[in-house]
Amino acid sequence: MGAAELEALAARLRLLRARRGLTVEALERRSGLGHTTVSQVLNGRKVPSEATVVALAQALRADPEELLALRVSAAPKKAPDADTAFEKRYRDYLIGRYSRLTVVGLDLEGPGKACWPLDAAYLSLELAEHREFDEPHNITVERAERALAGRRRTLIRGLAGSGKTTLLQWLAVIAARQDPPEELAHLGELIPFVLPLRTLDRQTALPAPEAFLGATGSVIAPSQPAGWADRVLAAGRGLLLIDGLDEVPKQRRERTRDWLRDLLAAYPDAHYLITTRPSAVPDQWLTDSAFTELTVRPMNRRDVFVFISRWHCAAGASAELEENLKDSVRSQRDLAQLATTPLMCALICALHRDRRGHLPHSRMELYEAALSMLLIRRDHERGIDSPEGIVLNRHQAVQLIQRLAYWLIRNGQAELEEETALALIEEALPAMPAVAGQGDAGQVLAHLLARSGLLRRPTADTIDFVHRTFQDYLGAKAAVEARDLGLLVKNAHDDQWEDVLRMAVAHARPAERATLLRRLVARGDRTAKHRTRLHLLAMACLAQATELDPEIRRAIESRGSALLPPRSYEEAKELAAAGPVILDLLPGPQGLASDEAQAVAQTAVRVGGDAAFTLLRHFRACPEAQIVLAGAWNLFDTEEYSREILRHLSPEIRITVSSPCELKALGRLPQKTRLSFVGDFTAKAIMSAVDPRRVQDLHIAANENSDILCCLRELPELESLTLSQMSCELSPLRALPLKQLTVWWHNELDLHTLNPLHTLEELNLRTTLAQSSLADFPSFERLRRLYLWEETLASTTLNGVRELTGLEFLSLFVPAVDNAALGELPSLPHLTELQLVSQDVNSLVDFPPLPLVKRLSLTRPLRYENLRPIKDTYSGSASAANRFWGGSTSLRWPTWPA
Repeated sequence: MGAAELEALAARLRLLRARRGLTVEALERRSGLGHTTVSQVLNGRKVPSEATVVALAQALRADPEELLALRVSAAPKKAPDADTAFEKRYRDYLIGRYSRLTVVGLDLEGPGKACWPLDAAYLSLELAEHREFDEPHNITVERAERALAGRRRTLIRGLAGSGKTTLLQWLAVIAARQDPPEELAHLGELIPFVLPLRTLDRQTALPAPEAFLGATGSVIAPSQPAGWADRVLAAGRGLLLIDGLDEVPKQRRERTRDWLRDLLAAYPDAHYLITTRPSAVPDQWLTDSAFTELTVRPMNRRDVFVFISRWHCAAGASAELEENLKDSVRSQRDLAQLATTPLMCALICALHRDRRGHLPHSRMELYEAALSMLLIRRDHERGIDSPEGIVLNRHQAVQLIQRLAYWLIRNGQAELEEETALALIEEALPAMPAVAGQGDAGQVLAHLLARSGLLRRPTADTIDFVHRTFQDYLGAKAAVEARDLGLLVKNAHDDQWEDVLRMAVAHARPAERATLLRRLVARGDRTAKHRTRLHLLAMACLAQATELDPEIRRAIESRGSALLPPRSYEEAKELAAAGPVILDLLPGPQGLASDEAQAVAQTAVRVGGDAAFTLLRHFRACPEAQIVLAGAWNLFDTEEYSREILRHLSPEIRITVSSPCELKALGRLPQKTRLSFVGDFTAKAIMSAVDPRRVQDLHIAANENSDILCCLRELPELESLTLSQMSCELSPLRALPLKQLTVWWHNELDLHTLNPLHTLEELNLRTTLAQSSLADFPSFERLRRLYLWEETLASTTLNGVRELTGLEFLSLFVPAVDNAALGELPSLPHLTELQLVSQDVNSLVDFPPLPLVKRLSLTRPLRYENLRPIKDTYSGSASAANRFWGGSTSLRWPTWPA
């Protein structure tokens, strides 16, 4: 399938739609096609069927033969017969290999229980996309099926155990079955290649396409036709599912990126999906290659409960036990925090059933219980003795396994060669005669692999941990026993060592714990680059320090007080980078200043998840934080967030609606006075969700419905209106009693279509105008405040500003103002405030005397190092009460539409 030919077909259809003046909705109605089908065709995501092309041609009154010819050129070329036969066999092989999932802790009641059918195990993850400015309200959170719809190149970041590998496995299976959900319909035409980097990285060189199957251990690799993989990828039919970028050692990640870039250069039309831990590679690591970055969100409470139900069903556990665990998750915050990934949720389910409904509360107790269950109790309680001829008690098993864990951590590896594992066990056996007497290193390793539940063999000659969490826990124990405190502190800034250090604090004895934390604080003091991270890590470690020298505790808390609470958005962003651990350290809302309360709420919003939601509930009555809470609706469960938080906010706080489920929930909230609607909502839908008598301030954005403004006549109290990213006719506004109007990113606007607007007091324009100068402005007789942005001033000069005699405030977004227009400013009899945005401060010395101006606000000034010449210039013409804002002291920011 040629991407260029497919885009040519899509472009032709978009042109025809534009010529007919049809909205996407109208095209769907006329053609009788579904929204997803039309969207995919118009965006060039999928080759349409002949029937779809004919239906669109009829709806657009176009020649179907022309469009069908474009479709033929875009359609994938017929594969050779040998390729077709092999692809059928390969798809069946993928379905058989990946349609079952191993779940930790599910095998407690008989053989075969460790495997779970993928269809039952798969839980649709939430993926977040960070968009422009990286602000919380610019984050889109969608289920994986919708978030991945139509994407060719995606990098997915997620914590260990968050379900990234299961997602790739599910994608491989639905593509192989050729039966994907509607949102991912394009996958049905693709051939998946599952490429775990932990396996590929062990080779001398990363494989070329013809070696993909062999490198991943596929038994049918020798049967593939020569050049088959190359043909699949070159035709844009390949789906490369590349798993575990974080499992490649740091020193070899650039080699991996070079390999990826070679693939992208050779096969630009193929589909790529890569997974990694969040901090393994920098942000925007592959953005220059047109990759979209998505982040796996922690499981919310609803996901956890769905998972618990499925687990108990698959494990054959009782309904009473299931409900008991759900009640525990609801009531115990620490437990809810742990159950945020599929892996930990499965482990909790297993422990809960194994302990007859009684669970440990702390993280360390949970791991201790997990080790007891996985290493000893399950075999004992099932009457299994020693099938491998080896009997190890818990202490012996832990001592051996933690040697493997610590080797992996120290060497920055995700897996180790079997030869290395044997050597490590061989070194330990002389000091463990009770174990050595039972067998050699090979027999002991075989026993640990078969019975421990902690180790697995991903390939015939490699070994790794079922989950990195167990590796970190046991590695931390080994580090403390080896007295490697200096090594722990040296690597504390590395996200791969963070959990190791926190667990080492819990494992350590009081004196060791004090030494470790003292060194950690000292390193943070002398290392500016990592200071925030190290001091926050020390604060987080206090929760694990059951006994600690009071002097060390005071030293850590004093550093923490310099970071907490955050006082600005930048500080909130920095703290949120520490992850969910910061939520336990955030104070408030009692005792916080307004900027602190707002920054704490921003921090929690950026972290997200159920723990953040719990914290945000405490801030819902805090006026300073309410604006942050109102902007985070789309980051949490819609129903729960509206019920628990939005319902309690002040009616004056702006609420933004950007999805049908939010619109539905809005109708059940106490009516708000300030609302924003983003997206193609119909006028009927909006009016059904609001109380027309209460809406005073309205923002409508990105709405293509031509009649959307007609409903405004039904809002008798509407005084303020903001329109952005729209192109509709504005004449319906003439009959409204508006006091404030903002128009951003509109097609060329003729202000005379708004005349008369006798009540208008404030006008904010960021769009091109039909008027060439202010002299052509309509007579807005009550206009007092005027904002003109760069886009407007590029099409309209300030000449004629003297005609706007009622102006009291003028804001100009422009580096320099035309001198001729400047001469008119003193003619404005009521102008008392002037705001200049992105103004070259040196040019202000040429401004004429403005004796009536009492306030000059410089926002984002250019070259503001010295304001003295401006002050001197104005001091003779303005009153003694003149005030100046600029530089690095007190910048005044304008009001931005939501």
